[in-house]
Amino acid sequence: MIDSVRGEVLHVGLDHTVIDVGGLGYRVHATPATLGTLRRGEQAVLTTTLVVREDAMTLYGFDGPPSRELFGLVQTVSGVGPRLAMAILAVLEPDALSAALGAEDVKTLTRVPGIGKRTAERMIVELRDKVAAVSGPPAAAMPGAPEPVLSGVREQVVDGLVGLGFPVAGAEQATDAVLAESTGAPGAEDVAAVLRSALSKLGRAR
Repeated sequence: MIDSVRGEVLHVGLDHTVIDVGGLGYRVHATPATLGTLRRGEQAVLTTTLVVREDAMTLYGFDGPPSRELFGLVQTVSGVGPRLAMAILAVLEPDALSAALGAEDVKTLTRVPGIGKRTAERMIVELRDKVAAVSGPPAAAMPGAPEPVLSGVREQVVDGLVGLGFPVAGAEQATDAVLAESTGAPGAEDVAAVLRSALSKLGRAR
């Protein structure tokens, strides 16, 4: 298992980054919130897990061990695979997921696109007593990362939604609606919040 990667960020894409580790470029899939902390040309450290399938080996990156453990834990629920697990982590931070499961909050869980009422109920039954053990505060953003202007936040959120499988037009519409409702210009630390709100709007529209 590849436990972590450390190196220069060569590229930040819609749903992945490429990190140079000893001359090898590792393609690491991550949530938009995690990708939003990375800057091309800077050093980065990501906690990782390798998912092996018959036709592919995919490396997933996280801001710390709690997120990685939750990524594996939610996949123990029937019907939740790696892609849906990443969507869950994109919408709900570890503490928020733990709180929703503990409170049996089906409404919050179904804000995640792809999570219906039955899946949410299964998650509550199977995970509510397990998730608290691995939940923890999200890691802070990398020091020195510049705060994006409003257009940069919009671009990151739209790209993140497209990377999760949403059409460009729908992603742009949901993001613009969230930004229009905000009271001020969001900074780098608000990208995840804008993303969660946009995902909620898209989930309700389905």
